[in-house]
Amino acid sequence: METKLNKSVVKRLSQVFIALFVQTGVLFVSAGTFSWFWGWMLLGMNILILIINSRILPQDLISERGSPKANVKQWDKTITRISILPFFFTYIISGLDQRFGWTDMGSLWIHLAGIILLILGNAIFTWAMVSNHFFSTMVRIQDDRNHAVATTGPYKIVRHPGYIGFILQTLSIPLLLGTFWTLVPAGVTAVLFIIRTALEDSVLKKELNGYLEYADKVHYRLIPGVW
Repeated sequence: METKLNKSVVKRLSQVFIALFVQTGVLFVSAGTFSWFWGWMLLGMNILILIINSRILPQDLISERGSPKANVKQWDKTITRISILPFFFTYIISGLDQRFGWTDMGSLWIHLAGIILLILGNAIFTWAMVSNHFFSTMVRIQDDRNHAVATTGPYKIVRHPGYIGFILQTLSIPLLLGTFWTLVPAGVTAVLFIIRTALEDSVLKKELNGYLEYADKVHYRLIPGVW
């Protein structure tokens, strides 16, 4: 069991690092240069974040996030496939904007705001993962793991804190890189994950024991006082 778990963890970490370097490759190829300080800054921060997360997250959670499952909701598969396109366009357009100088967001304060937003988004995302033993990349009821409602940490404030963290990280990229037009695909990605939040919340209310009672206590999905 331990050997199998370790293999699953290594597989998941390999998937994440490969995806990161593909994204970075797309970014620099689109930019037409490797001489881009903020591009390297984004890569360095992402690598640091991955290293930290790999050290503090439970191995079984990492394994769950990298293992294919049979009972994933079909609509979730569809949204995941669709979201890949604007997510990668975030990197393509960032690189092209840098190459051709379409926009001028070169203020140091904008870059620093992007760094702060990336750190904040990741902190919330990681906090959600640490607080939820059943945090997954897929929307499914984890009967194989005795799925229960997460009610601690950020889940005391909103019902889907992980999505807040991911959306903030996505929106941080245009600011960190200083590319205005990248806000378009980043915004599309954010909207898709807001839709995913609503659909997942509906599934949990119908299928996860105790979630309705939890939703009666924690009223908001993403933003306290708003939604």
